[in-house]
Amino acid sequence: MIESVCTLGPIPKTMQAGVYREKGIVRVEEVPVPQVSDGEILVKVAACGICGTDIKKIFQRYVEPPQILGHELAGTVVAIGRGVSKWKLGDRVMSFHHMPCGHCFYCQNRLFSQCQQYKTTGLTGGYTPNGGGFAQYVKAMPWVAERGVVALPDNVTFDEATFIEPINTIVKAVQKARIAAGETVLIAGCGPIGLQLLMVANLSGAKLYTSDPMAVRRAKSLTLGAVESFDPSNGKLVEEIRARTGGRGADAVLVAVAHPSVVTDALAVARPGGRILLFAANDPVTRIEFPAAAVGIDEKEILGSYSAAVDIQESAAALVLEKKLPVMDIVTHRFPLARIQEALELAAHPTEESLKILIEHQ
Repeated sequence: MIESVCTLGPIPKTMQAGVYREKGIVRVEEVPVPQVSDGEILVKVAACGICGTDIKKIFQRYVEPPQILGHELAGTVVAIGRGVSKWKLGDRVMSFHHMPCGHCFYCQNRLFSQCQQYKTTGLTGGYTPNGGGFAQYVKAMPWVAERGVVALPDNVTFDEATFIEPINTIVKAVQKARIAAGETVLIAGCGPIGLQLLMVANLSGAKLYTSDPMAVRRAKSLTLGAVESFDPSNGKLVEEIRARTGGRGADAVLVAVAHPSVVTDALAVARPGGRILLFAANDPVTRIEFPAAAVGIDEKEILGSYSAAVDIQESAAALVLEKKLPVMDIVTHRFPLARIQEALELAAHPTEESLKILIEHQ
């Protein structure tokens, strides 16, 4: 470390990290600890959630290796560069990996994820910056260290704090879908993302239904706010929702499954003038086909929502920090870094017993 850096005890030169090396493969390797410069902080990672985006990047090779992924992370500040005044050594924090400039056209129009600076990842464990939470240490660059790090109260565990980033994305999506009290909403998919959509949408006072092929996941949704849950594989989903809405269909459908056929089903389930929010359809390869009349005549809206929003950073984080959401109810597996490949395989090929998976650093 350079002399202008203050540290919490000796910082090792190298660390263990899960390095994405080839399609579907992450290897635990010894890599350099990121060097901290002016305005930057170093965080010793305690826990990191596995996100569906990580799975797509690794198993579909949507990014080129080598990379150290993982962006749902929390840990302790162990080094501070010159000029940092907001954080001190020993602070317990979580960090976002993107942060917008705040003044460009897209920021002014609340399209933060389209900001060029937002697209420049400001959190890294090494190699091309891409989060880095699958490493023992990550560096937050100046624009993230200044505005994208959240302090954790003592009563919030690091595991709980890994939900702050994904819950922000969920709150943004629910807001964009304009979910309102009294509306009928279907959440398609009861995996980790679908269940988080359910938790947040439940705060709105809407009447919530869910669908998922796995009976265990459907049952879980009933404990988190769903009125009823349906098996979409029996071909009766549209019929079931219409039967509960006077024949109209759902006011909104939140799609938490990355499969084109689910979008077709969502359009069929939504009432004329209803909204379909695509949350999981965020890869550059998938193509979706649907009847033009669903939009052009029935006036159904297809909406997209991607990543987090800085203007809800504080309020969305409060949902986790003040324990207003039962986020830990969906954590089913915790793996040490040494078993990261096993953890990723389980996330990519979920069982009836698996939901949210965390990597915990020793």
